[in-house]
Parts: sequence; C-alpha cells; structure tokens
Amino acid sequence: MTRFLGLILGATFAFTPLLAQAPSPLSYVCHHVGAPPTIDGKLDDAVWRHAAWTSAFVDITGGADRRPIYRTRMKMLWDDHALYIAAELQEPDVHGTLTAHDSVIFHDDDFELFLKPVPSDKDYFEFEMNALNTTWDLYLNRPYREGGKADNGWEAAGIRTAVAVQGTLNQRSDKDKGWTLEIALPLDAFASRQQVPMPVDGTQWRVNFSRVEWLPGHPREENWVWSPQGEVNMHIPDRWGTLTFRR
Repeated sequence: MTRFLGLILGATFAFTPLLAQAPSPLSYVCHHVGAPPTIDGKLDDAVWRHAAWTSAFVDITGGADRRPIYRTRMKMLWDDHALYIAAELQEPDVHGTLTAHDSVIFHDDDFELFLKPVPSDKDYFEFEMNALNTTWDLYLNRPYREGGKADNGWEAAGIRTAVAVQGTLNQRSDKDKGWTLEIALPLDAFASRQQVPMPVDGTQWRVNFSRVEWLPGHPREENWVWSPQGEVNMHIPDRWGTLTFRR
C-alpha cells in the first residue's frame, strides 16, 4: 500500500494520526528447503508443509474494533536461490482491472510485500500484485516521512509469480472462495539498488505483508496486514516484523 503526495496517477499518501499503539512487531522463521515449490499459485506442493502459516492478518492500526471480515494469511520458504512466498486470501468476489506492469496496483484489491534486507540501512523494497497477476515493484531510498522517493525503475529481476482463483474471476453474479498466490523472489533481485548479502542461518530481514481490500459501498480501502503498524501507513519499517532464515 503506497501512499504519498505526488504519486503517479494522483494517489494520496495518508499520514493519519496514531489510531492505536503499535504492538510489538511479529516474527517468522523461514525454513530452508532442498527443492523449491512449483510457482503455479495452487499451494499444493508437498514442500509447503515445511512452512507454518502466519496468524490471520489484522487491521493495519492494530485496533480490535476493526477486525478484517475476510481471512488473509501467508507462509515462506527459502533455498540458495530465492525466497518463496505463498498467500491465501478469502474473497467472495475475486476481481481485478489493472493489467499493465507497474500500474498503481492498490487501486485494485491486492497483496503486497515490503522487504528491508539490510535492517541497518534506510532503503527498502515494495512489491504488489492483484488477482490478474499484474505486478508493481519499486524501491525506496528511505521512508516517505523522511523525504524518501519511490523508484519505479527498479525491476525485481527474475521474479516469478502466479495466481490461482478459487471461483470465477470478474464474475459478479456468483460467489467465490478466494484466491491464492505464489512468489519466487530471487535473492539477488536487489542488486541493482542495494548490495544485499546472501542469507545464512540466522540472517534477519525486516518484512511486512499487506492486503488492500475495496469493499462494495465503502469510499475508502481496508488495509489488512501481518504485523500491525499502529496507523494507516505501511512505510514505517521499524514497525515491520522480522523474518529469520533457518537451515
């Protein structure tokens, strides 16, 4: 969920007041595997049994009075080449409109990941995708509130993504179960913008995951996340969770 003044296509970055005290960031242990999953969006490869699901996503503010109405959860694995992400999004009406790469994907319902591979640095990476498997990848040299700028020129070289819809895409007359997705993000995909050491056992990254949901009849989007931010702003890396690589 990218929000900042002057974003292409006129999107608005919402610097909202603190709505809830930010809880302690969550953590996830990501296990190393010898054989990667097939990236087809289906999540049925046996290798995914080695990965634990996260808890269900919560409202971005962490407020208990704004509990998401549809479940979202994800899991991760890694090998010597890539980080693998799987996500499951419950959704009674799976739809998408954006088909051009690097569109402002959060104008659709979407899934987003935020990655800070070098926690001591200010820069980080963002990746978004919708149910049409349309993607947007960008690099930020620092958070927006610190004067950071989005660089849409960064391309996650070699990334592979896939979506599987449990229902019918863009068919409003029936009821769907949701959509699942898989991402294979090469560990060297950041090289054009940042020198990121290859993970070893115990390496930690700061990460977070977000889902933007546009509910019918609601003028504003819902923002559901893995590790709550305490306010409607994903661009506070110090409040992201921790990913620990384990062999």
